[in-house]
Amino acid sequence: MERLLIVGQALSVIEPSWVAPPCVHAFTTQRTGGVSQAPYDSLNLGTHVGDDSAAVMQNRSRLWTTVQLRSPSVADISWLNQVHGTCVAGPGTTVAEADALFTSSKGRVLAVMTADCLPVFIAAADGSEVAVAHAGWRGLAEGVLQATVERFSSKPSSLLAHLGPAIGRGAFEVGEDVRSVFLARAQAHEVAFQPARDRDGRRYWCDIYTLARQILMEYGISAISGGSECTFTQSERYFSYRRDGRTGRMASIIWLD
Repeated sequence: MERLLIVGQALSVIEPSWVAPPCVHAFTTQRTGGVSQAPYDSLNLGTHVGDDSAAVMQNRSRLWTTVQLRSPSVADISWLNQVHGTCVAGPGTTVAEADALFTSSKGRVLAVMTADCLPVFIAAADGSEVAVAHAGWRGLAEGVLQATVERFSSKPSSLLAHLGPAIGRGAFEVGEDVRSVFLARAQAHEVAFQPARDRDGRRYWCDIYTLARQILMEYGISAISGGSECTFTQSERYFSYRRDGRTGRMASIIWLD
């Protein structure tokens, strides 16, 4: 489960309910508390979706204020140009082409953006290292979580993972092409695919949370939480590309205090 918090200016965020140490801060924004107009209403943080750039910058300023309320001495937020790949960037990155960020430095704020894809927080249990990954189905299949875990010096068995808000299993419909990619990777992934209702057997409901849990456990992480939200069905809380097409982006943020 996640904890819903209301921060200044009606900016609402969801915090992971995990056992990370107090020096680890993490949250995912919701769609409310910003200034963007429909269909980006209102806390759109993506500069690449067609929203007014001034509105996005004001939204990002509100996000930055929220971060600084918790850690006044932190550095600027590192943003990515996400490409559904497996590259993991380091601290101080500004708009690098990557889909995950890792740091062992205190005060480096890491961010990924999503609107149905899965944000995955990872932290060392001793609070020495953190990362956040943007994991759509392509990234999961190609190994973005493996690449992220491999950046840690801590053993995988001492890592914690939390699955942030993503599209739920009853809303993420895919074809045989997606299912076959995962079954070729591991037959155990079959449990993450159920036949879609009133279909000819070649369409499936995909459970991206189950796929992520399986992959994280495969890499040695057993302390995994989250996976209860659905960006598609919870329209009052989340942006969803599958639901709306033109829409905004949430940010999932993590840093070491």
